[in-house]
Amino acid sequence: MSATASENITQPISVEEIFAAHEGGKLSVETKLSLDSKRALSIAYTPGVAQVSRAIVADPALAATTTWASRLVVVVSDGTAVLGLGNIGPAASLPVMEGKSALFRTFGGLNSIPLVLDTTNVDEIIETLVRLRPSYGAVNLEDISAPRCFELEQRLIEALDCPVMHDDQHGTAIVVLAALENAARVTDRELAGLRVVISGAGAAGVACANILLEAGITDVVVLDSRGVIGPGRTGLTSVKEDLAARTNPRGVDGGAAEALQGADAFIGVSSGTVGEELLAGMAPDAIIFALSNPDPEVHPDTARRYAAVVATGRSDFPNQINNVLAFPGVFRGALDSGARRITPAMKVAAAAAIANLVGEELRTDYIVPSPLDPRVAPAVAAAVAAAAPA
Repeated sequence: MSATASENITQPISVEEIFAAHEGGKLSVETKLSLDSKRALSIAYTPGVAQVSRAIVADPALAATTTWASRLVVVVSDGTAVLGLGNIGPAASLPVMEGKSALFRTFGGLNSIPLVLDTTNVDEIIETLVRLRPSYGAVNLEDISAPRCFELEQRLIEALDCPVMHDDQHGTAIVVLAALENAARVTDRELAGLRVVISGAGAAGVACANILLEAGITDVVVLDSRGVIGPGRTGLTSVKEDLAARTNPRGVDGGAAEALQGADAFIGVSSGTVGEELLAGMAPDAIIFALSNPDPEVHPDTARRYAAVVATGRSDFPNQINNVLAFPGVFRGALDSGARRITPAMKVAAAAAIANLVGEELRTDYIVPSPLDPRVAPAVAAAVAAAAPA
């Protein structure tokens, strides 16, 4: 049974309740075996375990089936871009990473541990994870600041023989694409024909642009704090230069006013705001995803004056764009299939699986499933595994 946007919103949570829940951390390690006899100890540990270790020496592939490493996701952060808190460092980021590991276990059925690193040096982070590689099966990069996150993810993908994904980039992008597919359907549009404006050229904005292009949308315009990114702009980073070459096919110049004129969809993944007068210039029955959290680029009540479909990153409004819809299933599917990479095709397949779960229940205030819908992770995992390279 699906959970929809009509589910009850929880009552306000007290500070005392929050700290009580976090006391001693949110994670624990539990054995799968009952160690209640000498026989059990001899099997789980010495001398029995030595036979398993010798077998792995003879055939390293056995480590995948006789240890937890192949099903273990490490959640890695340096604490430089944590939620809405910014650069708070590794120690303060650990509660967030513990929470992420808990989500992997709860929604994806995967073991997960947080690794917060006391360095912001990309080379040192890579060296650390390469040295730790025998201990885990996949890497979820989390809350690492741009533009370092782009280099770090790409170099780790090249250095490691296992799935690597920066969830702040691709988890957001996957759910945005799923929501946009259904927003287009409920407003009687073709996805590929949408004119889309993305406000923000950080981790999420770049990934959103990439996945929309991968899905066949050609008219994508990206804004940063200086305005539209295009071929005429100078002083661009290498990442933005790449965006300039692949987006903005109509050669839009200027700022948000020019970009939003006639646009079908606005995707906000920045800390900026959008004036109400600019929304008035969008196409009729517009689509507005104001995803900055906790303060959207435009308040949903205002957005609804100009848009047929409105989504936010918040749980107290309909159509929450929540990464938990994506990453547990994506990693589960990648590990189930034995994939060494999470490819663009696997991400697009994940988005389609999320969108399809809405089915005939689709309406303007229900374009993505609830994060608590138990169907989501299995459906995403199956789609991702099916799309994995053979």
